[in-house]
Amino acid sequence: MKICHSEAFKVSMVERVTPFATTSKVFSPISLMLHQLKSMYYHSLPPVSKLYGVSCLMTTAAYYLQLYDYENIALLYSLVIKRFQVWRLITNFFFLGPFSFPFAFRLIIIAKYGVSLERGPFDKRTADYVWMLFFGALSLLVMAAVPYCWTPFMGSSLVFMIVYIWGREFPNARINIYGVVSLKGFYLPWAMLALDLIFGDPLMPDILGMVVGHLYYFLTVLHPLASGKFILKTPFWIHKIVAYWGEGIQFNSPVQRDPSAGTAFRGRSYRLNTTQTSTQERTQTRRHSSPSPPPAPPQRGSNQDEGVAFRGRSYRLGS
Repeated sequence: MKICHSEAFKVSMVERVTPFATTSKVFSPISLMLHQLKSMYYHSLPPVSKLYGVSCLMTTAAYYLQLYDYENIALLYSLVIKRFQVWRLITNFFFLGPFSFPFAFRLIIIAKYGVSLERGPFDKRTADYVWMLFFGALSLLVMAAVPYCWTPFMGSSLVFMIVYIWGREFPNARINIYGVVSLKGFYLPWAMLALDLIFGDPLMPDILGMVVGHLYYFLTVLHPLASGKFILKTPFWIHKIVAYWGEGIQFNSPVQRDPSAGTAFRGRSYRLNTTQTSTQERTQTRRHSSPSPPPAPPQRGSNQDEGVAFRGRSYRLGS
């Protein structure tokens, strides 16, 4: 009787486990397909927007895990000058705030409008796109030296600069805000500014981003169209950095990519049978040093191509 009870217990356990095993077999291909779709989407993103978006996400994730204090990466010019904490000039652009709705909204802006810029007007212009972000960051650092314009983190302003330039590049694109308001792309920065005003968010980062974005657009588009002079060119060292990075494409770049990238072995190549090659070289040298008789004219009416394995001039030995 004990054996029967034990066998019945095993059968009941198998019946209970079998549905879960079947379900796992059903969901494993679906989860694999979703993982492949995510991987394909990630690899399809342009390099600069992908790098900046992922860096902002990792910075906020590290703050959420309490790996650092946000005061250690904030823009504080007193600590930059007195204690030479120069990393604050860079790290403040990668913190978009803690995990919240404003953070997700700014990350979506990078994933949508930043990617749209890099695939549209900046297509095959990776160095120019990097220079746009660098110029915006440098201009924001100069503005932050004014106490009235200072904010501890300038990443929101840099993201708003992307929105402003996108609105100028796509002025007639139709935009739906929360499925309620439909407007043209030219008015998108002003609509976002109004939303921040309604939600009670500070307006100074948005205004700084609009100012810097208009400055860049004026120097790179409006002024060259009016005067024919392009005064804000991408520096040579930006081209070198992008070429060394090896990601993206820059049309008419003055710097070529590093040819050693992706090469497993670099060295000289030699032909086989080098003894014969050297003998031929000595023969050619001897030929140039001593006069040789002119070649005999070809005979008419004879087909010289039939059965000939090698065609060339013949010379006597010792000539």
